[in-house]
Amino acid sequence: MKKSRPASPLAARHLAVQVTHAYDYLLYLPPGYRARKRWPLVMFFHGRGESGHDLNLVKRHALPRLIEEGRRFPFIVVAPQCPDTEWWNYPALETFVAAVAQKYRADPDRIYLTGLSMGGFATWALAQHRPERYAAVVPVCGGGETRLAARLRDLPVWAFHGGRDRVIPPRRSREMVAGIKAAGGRPRLTIYPKVGHDSWTKTFATKQLYQWLLAHRRRAKS
Repeated sequence: MKKSRPASPLAARHLAVQVTHAYDYLLYLPPGYRARKRWPLVMFFHGRGESGHDLNLVKRHALPRLIEEGRRFPFIVVAPQCPDTEWWNYPALETFVAAVAQKYRADPDRIYLTGLSMGGFATWALAQHRPERYAAVVPVCGGGETRLAARLRDLPVWAFHGGRDRVIPPRRSREMVAGIKAAGGRPRLTIYPKVGHDSWTKTFATKQLYQWLLAHRRRAKS
């Protein structure tokens, strides 16, 4: 006779939890925003150096800086600030993006993600988790999970990196782009050969970037 296995001391259970996470953020509303229409929404995630509890830090670079200097854009910009004791919390950010899109008149088919350095990692991460939620993404000097790159094959991606970046090696962007291409995607990659970590200044000064971004809408589910 076969000996019966003793009962396992481990019991299967399930527990759902919710964690509240609050972000301060900068908000830009385009001219004419109060008109009855839906607007494109660009989420901007800053780098490690702008973390803290002073939103003026977020104005140092990229989109927030351009807006502060007088540049105007035909889309909503929301730039949350990460506390200096944390890294970007990706599940919290995903919930934050959804809440922002509802709070302001965002077109659900025209939600875009971009960010630099630590924010570049956040851009890759959010896009890889739920690529169907976004119209296009622009990660700058960041990196992602190459094993998940295939998830982005249908999402428009334009990555930027400095060829002389010693903080986050440009191979991090190259590997992500290669992984997407291997899966049949058509991502774009711009490497600035003589630029170090600050690849964002040239990137966000490029008018073509905004034209490319706004040309995309979220793909309808088949």
